[in-house]
Amino acid sequence: MKTILSVVGARPNFMKVAPLYRALKAYSGSIDHRIVHTGQHYDRAMSKVFFEDLELPHPDFYLGIGSGSHAEQTAKIMVEFEKVLGAHPADMVIVVGDVNSTLACSLVSVKQGIPVAHVEAGLRSFDRAMPEEINRLLTDAVAQMLFVTEPSGVANLRREGVDEAKIHHVGNVMIDSLVHYRPKAEHSRVLESLEIRAGKFALVTLHRPSNVDDAGSLGRIVQALSKLAERLPVVFPVHPRTRKMIENFNLTKATSSAPRLTITEPFGYFDFLKLMMNAALVLTDSGGIQEETTFLGVPCLTLRDSTERPITVEIGTNTLCGSDVAVALRSASEILDGKARKGRIPELWDGKAGERIARSIAGALT
Repeated sequence: MKTILSVVGARPNFMKVAPLYRALKAYSGSIDHRIVHTGQHYDRAMSKVFFEDLELPHPDFYLGIGSGSHAEQTAKIMVEFEKVLGAHPADMVIVVGDVNSTLACSLVSVKQGIPVAHVEAGLRSFDRAMPEEINRLLTDAVAQMLFVTEPSGVANLRREGVDEAKIHHVGNVMIDSLVHYRPKAEHSRVLESLEIRAGKFALVTLHRPSNVDDAGSLGRIVQALSKLAERLPVVFPVHPRTRKMIENFNLTKATSSAPRLTITEPFGYFDFLKLMMNAALVLTDSGGIQEETTFLGVPCLTLRDSTERPITVEIGTNTLCGSDVAVALRSASEILDGKARKGRIPELWDGKAGERIARSIAGALT
């Protein structure tokens, strides 16, 4: 019996591990699959509720790391994860995405001679000011199996000199979760609770430091959202980090003064998916949402200068607007005037990436 530990730490990780958890059940006779939750996201709405929605079991190990600087968080995770591996040796560690938990657990594993499988490998924004870019680069440098979502990831890894045998283009596990849980999301009553109609509202998510940690930047974004709310209702589920900054920069009054700008707590996965499926447009700085909107055919405006998911721009529904909210507002107006770009679904985004990954891992361990 081989033991695999899958690491989750932040909200997007849960949607990526859920398909792997389901797919690895097919190998339960030869693989003991356990889940480690680092506690990087410690808010219930950002963590526990996603375990419940995605039907993941209670984590086998919970590290309870919580907040802190990048150095503090990464170091704490390394110390605590090393204890887990010391008491419960593993034959492989699966890490997903690009959060601090991803890098920290990768480093601990390889230093103990345990192979690492990185799900969502090869993505590059080419912006090293993004902490996630550093996590991606370093994790891919030490991982033994690199599971890639889109062709750009394969090209990036080849350019970096990665052994071809390590690279596996398997598709997107985020889309696996979307496909699997879409029927349940259809039953959500979130539109009724917010008193909004399908196709008649905008959805917003923001959390990146470049957008929310600067008073001027966040203030301009709030002004733009108020302007957008003059055309249609805007639903803004606020990330804990963003809420803190809104309060710190005395923007609470500005967010509450626009009558059709609705500020809410973060939603569970099903409610958020229902909102995303039915939005006229989505404005975000998230990586995963760029992919989900492309699959759903929903126009997405990304408040970033670069994206590590270029296929969402090349063939999908995503538009990079940079940090200039005026560009985002113009693009939103074009979408609402019926000029939204038409996208298509990338290769292998078919809901079966988890099965392909599980098959490759099982083959590698036998």
